[in-house]
Amino acid sequence: MANHTIFESRYAIGPNETKSLDTKGLRENFLIETVFAPNKIHFVYSHYDRYMAGGAMPVDGRLQLETIDELLKEPYFLSRRELGVINVGGDGKIEVDGTVYEIGHKEALYVGKGAKEVFFSSNDTANPAKFYLNSTPAHHSFPTKRVTKAEANKIELGAMETANHRVINQMLLHKVLDTCQLQMGMTELQPGSVWNTMPSHTHDRRMEVYFYFDLPKDQAVSHFMGPTDETRHIWMKNEQAVISPPWSIHSGAGTSNYTFIWGMAGENLDYDDMDKCAITDLK
Repeated sequence: MANHTIFESRYAIGPNETKSLDTKGLRENFLIETVFAPNKIHFVYSHYDRYMAGGAMPVDGRLQLETIDELLKEPYFLSRRELGVINVGGDGKIEVDGTVYEIGHKEALYVGKGAKEVFFSSNDTANPAKFYLNSTPAHHSFPTKRVTKAEANKIELGAMETANHRVINQMLLHKVLDTCQLQMGMTELQPGSVWNTMPSHTHDRRMEVYFYFDLPKDQAVSHFMGPTDETRHIWMKNEQAVISPPWSIHSGAGTSNYTFIWGMAGENLDYDDMDKCAITDLK
């Protein structure tokens, strides 16, 4: 494995164990502080549904998605996995087994199980691409496909009066393309709104990862997690991600509006399979 890949593994813990964690412990278990670094690929391997989240930031050359022997024990990264990518930086290219896909800002690419060679590159070194990566185990090979924001399934929710007016762009979802278990999309908070996923919910059949970006300098998001009746919070900066276990709510409030990417994996592909939590039941 090339030295451009940095990774770590995190074991899954339950709500009872989480109760004993202080602020440092919460952050060490659930927060992904560094997603992007120049000419590096970062990955966190979570034992919740074997989910991998990270980022590739090619600046002055190509970055290859290479296997991680300590984690995957496979000849190449996508031997038994699928990959979802959303570009949150400048325009770039992703080459999959010789086919080149142009991926612009806030555009996505799904790469199916069995792809052997994947390369990331930027069109402009002064404005490099930032490819946010999610990967899950896969049982079947589906075609690689590019998805633009215009091609996403859009859902508008919330209202300015409740500070949660937002547009959900379902990008790598069964309504748009075929995947094994990975689902990804991008939710854009409208100006004046700060709350995401409010009212909250849990889904015991799926875990989730949130990645926050488009957050102005010197602003932050307070991400809420934990059981409905015993919530905790993690303060997050721009371009950081957080792991949400199946037993936890996943919601946030920012000091400004922002955008976040959600990625899910688990038992099924039913986006609406969730157990809703009334706002007045949160504690």
